[in-house]
Amino acid sequence: MINKILNKLPRKPSKSADNREIGASNTFHGNSAPLRGSDIAGNPYVSTSLPGVYPTSVSGANQGNKLPHAVNSKLNGSFSASSYEALPSFKDVPSTEKHSLFIRKLGLCCVVFDFTDPTKNVKEKEIKRQTLLELVDYITSANGKFPETALQDIVRMVSANLFRTLTSPPRENKVLEAFDVEEEEPSMDPAWPHLQIVYELLLRFVASPETDTKLAKRYVDHSFVLRLLDLFDSEDPREREYLKTVLHRIYGKFMVHRPFIRKAINNIFFRFIFETEKHNGIAELLEILGSIINGFALPLKEEHKLFLVRALIPLHKPKCIPMYHQQLSYCITQFVEKDCKLADTVIRGLLKYWPITNSSKEVMFLGELEEVLEATQPPEFQRCMVPLFRRVRNCLSSSHFQVAERALFLWNNDHIDNLIKQNRKVILPIIFPALEKNARSHWNPAVQSLTLNVRKLFSDTDPELFQECLLQFQEDEAQEKDVNQQREATWKRLEEMAAMKAASNEPVLITRKLSHTSSS
Repeated sequence: MINKILNKLPRKPSKSADNREIGASNTFHGNSAPLRGSDIAGNPYVSTSLPGVYPTSVSGANQGNKLPHAVNSKLNGSFSASSYEALPSFKDVPSTEKHSLFIRKLGLCCVVFDFTDPTKNVKEKEIKRQTLLELVDYITSANGKFPETALQDIVRMVSANLFRTLTSPPRENKVLEAFDVEEEEPSMDPAWPHLQIVYELLLRFVASPETDTKLAKRYVDHSFVLRLLDLFDSEDPREREYLKTVLHRIYGKFMVHRPFIRKAINNIFFRFIFETEKHNGIAELLEILGSIINGFALPLKEEHKLFLVRALIPLHKPKCIPMYHQQLSYCITQFVEKDCKLADTVIRGLLKYWPITNSSKEVMFLGELEEVLEATQPPEFQRCMVPLFRRVRNCLSSSHFQVAERALFLWNNDHIDNLIKQNRKVILPIIFPALEKNARSHWNPAVQSLTLNVRKLFSDTDPELFQECLLQFQEDEAQEKDVNQQREATWKRLEEMAAMKAASNEPVLITRKLSHTSSS
């Protein structure tokens, strides 16, 4: 199931009545999947181990049980290699002692090693890795409900390993525009050989049918969720993939946390949009939201509409939008497909944040606009078609051939073409000057060819309207030519007067009539 979640880019999910508050899990669209049991066991990590041991602290309810001797020694600063020894395997102890051994192994794995030096504590790191693998298998094969003490210790161990201060190279000098950031090499966490297994353990713990939600919510609480969300800013894309899957599972299993999770993600977006414009996990958070939005019940709640207006639409503002635009577009389109009346709101929001000087960003906006228009019905289209096609006219007139070409591709969509034909008496007069100028003088042959095709569509659909627009364009062109000739004559007269009085150093006086002509 996890592989299905993270297998492909978003597709239009089936509108099943079964998926209401949490969307179908296969609406995720990542490229890599977490390890399965056999994958972990058969994937020996290169021991990029490192010096020393990091003491960790766990807050709130996660501080309940005492840690075993080895961990206490570590926390007291007296850690030594002899105090970290492997515990017996689960298959080597009677069934009655397995739970006690499970708790002891969890305590042993609360020790956090420093992975900045691959030569330190190699043996101890391998012991911990093997112990973590055993814990994953134990949780996977559990055939009885986990007692509360086990839930508490599992969350404590996970917290000790995962919740840390993220370190990343300085981002002040990164170029956040266009696609430069995507081309940079991602920063990989050297502790991943341990972190990956801890994430796998957490994932299987949350997904396990033996995890009692009523008990587990005391430890997988709001504080735990917030610290999990903080990790989405990790530089390591492997960690963000796991986080995406884990958070989605938590959202699906712990219904009581759903409003809180949505609000917390909302706050991350606000901070990103209006303060920092720096965050590594916006795309992954949007992937989760794409699945959540797909499961929203109809009619949409007012809070969901506010989230669209206040958070999702403003996400078009940051310069680094290429990093997450595909996921954002999917979420926006989901809203319009859920409630077609939101199309006007979305289109006007796109126009509000429309890029003026960034051509690559403009091409992305045109692609998103096509997806939204495909789900737009005639009444909503008519509300926003005038400002919309004024913007399309500017795109058609763009000297950047990709912008003009992408705008002309709108007519290749049958639904959009029908909407335009139904409202051609309003739309054609707006865009006709751009079409005519492109057909006559655009430097790019592909744009010229596409423009001629669009002109022919209008000419064949409504020859009378097309002829009216052509005559009006010719009149406006002639009038513009007269204005330009008057302006040139005015400047020429000013130059002659200035030349005549240059020798006497007299000021050049302009008559009221001449001034009016010049300003016009």
